[in-house]
Amino acid sequence: MGRIVAQYDLMPESTDISLESVVDALGGIIPKGVTIIETKIQPVAFGLKKVVAGFVIDDSDDSIGGKLEDALRSIPGVENVECISTALL
Repeated sequence: MGRIVAQYDLMPESTDISLESVVDALGGIIPKGVTIIETKIQPVAFGLKKVVAGFVIDDSDDSIGGKLEDALRSIPGVENVECISTALL
């Protein structure tokens, strides 16, 4: 059993989406075995912003990555989810 640290970009559907509500939704949707370690809102371009979220993932469940990405995609207003980095702890 190992632990992985991963960072994800969550892109909103439009500039009208409240990114604070996206951040607030994270705590209620992440699967067991995943811990949020950071969240921040960063500018992208032309007024568009994204949520960058960092997680520690217990990889004892082989499908935990897919479960996490499915949960992130289920947040209302999130159009795209991309894993931008992973590393073993």
